[in-house]
Amino acid sequence: MQFGVFSVGDVTLDPTTGRTPTENERIKAQVAIARKVEEVGLDVYATGEHHNPPFMPSSPTTLLGHIAALTERIVLSTATTLITTNDPVKIAEDYAVLQHLADGRVDLMMGRGNTGPVYPWFGKDIRDGIALAVENYDLLRRLWREDTVDWQGKFRTPLQSFTATPRPLDGVAPFVWHGSIRTPEIAEQAAYYGDGFFHNNIFWPLSHTEQMVQLYRRRFEHYGHGPADTAVVGLGGQFFARKNSQDAVAEFRPYFDVAPVYGHGPSLEEFTAATPLTVGSPQQVIERYAAMREHVGDYQRQLFLIDHAGLPLSTVLEQIEILGGEIVPALREELALGRPAHVPDAPTHASLVAAAGGGHDGTVHAVDDVTGRRAEEVHA
Repeated sequence: MQFGVFSVGDVTLDPTTGRTPTENERIKAQVAIARKVEEVGLDVYATGEHHNPPFMPSSPTTLLGHIAALTERIVLSTATTLITTNDPVKIAEDYAVLQHLADGRVDLMMGRGNTGPVYPWFGKDIRDGIALAVENYDLLRRLWREDTVDWQGKFRTPLQSFTATPRPLDGVAPFVWHGSIRTPEIAEQAAYYGDGFFHNNIFWPLSHTEQMVQLYRRRFEHYGHGPADTAVVGLGGQFFARKNSQDAVAEFRPYFDVAPVYGHGPSLEEFTAATPLTVGSPQQVIERYAAMREHVGDYQRQLFLIDHAGLPLSTVLEQIEILGGEIVPALREELALGRPAHVPDAPTHASLVAAAGGGHDGTVHAVDDVTGRRAEEVHA
């Protein structure tokens, strides 16, 4: 079971001080957060991708590449990579470079995004969102798995004898999660390929989460990837904790009440009752998230949104210490109880290489246009 933190990278006013951090401060904060995630023994740091204010993470590979150089153990992920508006060729190449730099500590969460205007900004039509997700991801898989690709589709220029470089580290592509809040077609896509499904259920009741995950599990089994309970599932979550629950509620309420994503709507009490947002003591957070598997089964990854709504970095780092020091150790123990032996762990680069029968250097050397011989053949 992997535990970690994801960020949407919002640049939001702190309602208790009236100050809004700069983009520079928020970018540097992501680095500090990722390093804290590793320091306290968590497993994953994930960044979102946005191309509009009030968000700053427009270049996940740049951010994650810097973090890779400053960390040694944590998995670096996305939450999400926009499979609809990014060119699959650029995704294949950028994340392969990151995979090499991070020695394999990379996976991706593919998603359509939740900002409508991003489609025309990148020359796409939002009405093609699902079709783009399907076509682009099919091409991305081929670019990572085939040295030479001939391809033609609806949404981008055809490819003739194209090789994406560099080739994936050890000849094994990064593991892919398909992230969705409300779209059954994305759960179907994840199941079809036998990839992971990440349900970011931070704004939805558990009944909806349960429906989406069970759909994915049934279809995973239908496509012959194994029993439904071996499908790879991840969940999003939110919490704010202090030793005393009353202190947690009092401190977090001003941020909740005016947060761009859920402020000026349901009360904090109504929202926490209806969604996985948990504001209270560490024990309350533990009990809430230990119960998740009653709805979705044994799963592989739990990520928490912590740095949002204008919370200052110092507070976020305190929350990560509580998460790593009190909450996750208890959850690891609780969620290991009764976990069937055949339920897999979250895939890692090492496990994917082992499943492939070992790694190999996938470097594709240049071919001489006249002789058709590769460089290593010419100099043999």
